[in-house]
Amino acid sequence: MELEAAEALKGAIALVGYGLAAIGPGIGIGIVAGSAIEAMARQPEAAGIARTTMFLGIAFTEALALIGFVLFFIA
Repeated sequence: MELEAAEALKGAIALVGYGLAAIGPGIGIGIVAGSAIEAMARQPEAAGIARTTMFLGIAFTEALALIGFVLFFIA
């Protein structure tokens, strides 16, 4: 009986941990997108380069979130 309660608590803690870990990539994507928009507003002729860099930054940040999601299921 105690073993089942310990497993349930472990799962609940992991769920809360992943929820808290998802905040980081959300903040990171916001910073990347905001900086890219600011760069495009300051130098419209470099918008293509800034947009490409923004999408790469978003992809890498999202990859960290997906790694955390997979680790949530493994643990």
